[in-house]
Amino acid sequence: MLKSTPKSRFEFTGGHLALDFANTVNSRPTDHAEELLADYASLASWGREAGVLPPYAYEKLYVQAMQTPARAAQALQEAIKLRDAIFTVFSAAVEHHAMPSNALALINFYVQDSAGHRRITQTGRKFEWEWQHLDAYLTAMLWPVARAAGDLLVSKQLDQVRLCASETCDWLFLDTSRNRMRRWCEMKTCGNRDKARRHYERSKSE
Repeated sequence: MLKSTPKSRFEFTGGHLALDFANTVNSRPTDHAEELLADYASLASWGREAGVLPPYAYEKLYVQAMQTPARAAQALQEAIKLRDAIFTVFSAAVEHHAMPSNALALINFYVQDSAGHRRITQTGRKFEWEWQHLDAYLTAMLWPVARAAGDLLVSKQLDQVRLCASETCDWLFLDTSRNRMRRWCEMKTCGNRDKARRHYERSKSE
């Protein structure tokens, strides 16, 4: 069995699967942005922690990646391209900019690809969707992500998507607050940091 890392590098504060995937870059708008999907192992770990890869699938994909490093590297590049397309499309929607057609086309490609890996299953009188062969394809974790991105884009919740107000963050999140006035991805990090920065700037000018 593979051992879990003692402390995750990922945070799931976006309130939505697609937004959490877009948030796998720290300090995106700065010149010291940190890529959290540094290798395929990181991508597989994100899929496991996000709940889209069950443990058996994570372990099989991890082994497959070690055995086929070139294919794993390609899968990682595909994941990063989809991740960046999701960020580009949703940030454009939030800021009311023109929608980048190439980024939207890439999301559509993965949405269509993901449809071929779903089936309806029945348990008693209950029916539900199920992802097939999650342990067979190195890009399997992208199927639920693409589907989630597509569903969010066509839903009323799109109006609740926000960009963190911190100048050094740019993480996306779903604002489910009562007054729809949430500004930061997390108050305890970006919110407190931004308040401290503004307090420091005010004290210098006094």
